[in-house]
Amino acid sequence: MLRQQFLLSLVMGLAGAALAIASTQNPGAGQGQSTAAQSTSQALIDAGRSLFRQQCAFCHGRDAGGGETGPDLTSSPLVAQDVGGDKIGAVVRNGRIEKGMPRFNLSQQDIAALAAFIHDQKEKASRLGGRRKVSATDLQSGNPELGKQYFYGPGTCSKCHSPTGDLAGIARKYTPLRLLERMLYPANSPAQVTVKLPSGQMISGKLEYLDEFTVGLRDASGYYRSWPVKSVTYKVDAPAEEHVSLLAKYTDDDMHNLLAFLQTLK
Repeated sequence: MLRQQFLLSLVMGLAGAALAIASTQNPGAGQGQSTAAQSTSQALIDAGRSLFRQQCAFCHGRDAGGGETGPDLTSSPLVAQDVGGDKIGAVVRNGRIEKGMPRFNLSQQDIAALAAFIHDQKEKASRLGGRRKVSATDLQSGNPELGKQYFYGPGTCSKCHSPTGDLAGIARKYTPLRLLERMLYPANSPAQVTVKLPSGQMISGKLEYLDEFTVGLRDASGYYRSWPVKSVTYKVDAPAEEHVSLLAKYTDDDMHNLLAFLQTLK
C-alpha cells in the first residue's frame, strides 16, 4: 500500500507539472493547476504519515509531537530550517547513533514524504497548539502466545536472543513503552566497521559516519579517521540493523504480540 501511495504521488506530480506548462499557454488553467498541486501535496503527506507511523511513531509520537524518549519534531529547530527534506533526510540516513537513533536506508521519495508529513504536523501544531504522546495503554493489546510463536518463528528473534539468557527478567527492567522502543530501536549497540585500504591494510573501529561519499570510524585509540568510499572497501557490522530491517515487515499485530510475550519475561 505504501509503495502504491508513492507511485500515486509520482503520477500526480507529473500531472501537476503538465498542468503547470498548460497554464502558461492558457491562463484559465490556473484553477485546475492549483487543484492538482493540492492533491499532489496531500498524497505526499498521506504517504509520509503511513511511513512515519510505521517507523518513527514509537519514539516521536504518532503526530511527531514527541514520545517518551523521542523529541517533539514539530518544535525542532532542524525541522524549521529544513527545505524539502534536505536536513531531515541527512538525519534519517545517517541516524544519531549516540542518541539511540539508527540509520534508515530510505529513497528520496520516502524522505520527501516524511518531510511533507512532519512539516504538515508542524503547521497544525502552530495553529492549534498542544501535543500528544504515545499512551502506554495503547500497547496492551497483544497476545503473548502469538508473540512467542513470532519470536521463535517468522521474527527469527531466537537467532540472537534467549528468554532465559539476555532477555531474562527484561520485563522488570523496562516499562512497556520503553521495552517496545528497545525492541524497535535498540540503543547501545554501536555499529562497527572494517575498512580495507588499497595497500591491503585493514582498519577497524566504531562507525562514526557513512554516506555515499565518505566512511569514517573511531579507532581503538580514539582517533577519528575517514576515507572516500570510492578508494576503499568496507564492511559494516551493525547488530541493530537487523531490528531496523524488521520495521518494514512488522504488522501492528506482530509488534503488539511480541511485546506482550516480552512482558511475560519477569
